[in-house]
Amino acid sequence: MSRFLRFRASVRLSRNGLLLTLAATALFAAAAHGQFAPPNPGTQVHDTAALRPPAGAKVAIVEFEDLECPDCAHANPLLKEATGKYKIPWVRHDFPLPFHNWSFNAAVNARWFDLKSKALGDEYRDAVFANQTEIVSPEVLHDFTDKFAQSRGIATIWVVTASSKGAPFVEVLDRSKLYQLIDQAISDTRSH
Repeated sequence: MSRFLRFRASVRLSRNGLLLTLAATALFAAAAHGQFAPPNPGTQVHDTAALRPPAGAKVAIVEFEDLECPDCAHANPLLKEATGKYKIPWVRHDFPLPFHNWSFNAAVNARWFDLKSKALGDEYRDAVFANQTEIVSPEVLHDFTDKFAQSRGIATIWVVTASSKGAPFVEVLDRSKLYQLIDQAISDTRSH
């Protein structure tokens, strides 16, 4: 038998096998209606703590996302739409992959915005995904993040002290007052 005929026979068998697999899957799905199946055999889940809905919720979407991942960016609008439609929580876990050169920095930035408010952190993540193709380096991410923060009236500069009579940290909201804030911090940390 020629290679071409063997290939065609293989494709025909593969198609028939695929149809049988799809039919069996449909039958199994109908029999298992209303039940969740365990994870695929290839999915290792050693600690299920992160795979639970938040307190008070019966159902949630849990996502482990890398802000530089094109597939995560593609899924983001669908997940946002689904959580809005079903009014269920969306738990987002930062999962930066080591081979993405700016994803870790983006995750740190998102966590910082989370400290301001969870909604702001999620807004930042959504904005990063929406602009992901333009963010091509850590430097571009830095500029993007500064613009995001400034457009929302959020400072990204702080004057901090190790020990002080005054506040241990001050947010620099007006950059023209940076020197004044540093002078005050130095004064507050002087020993008497």
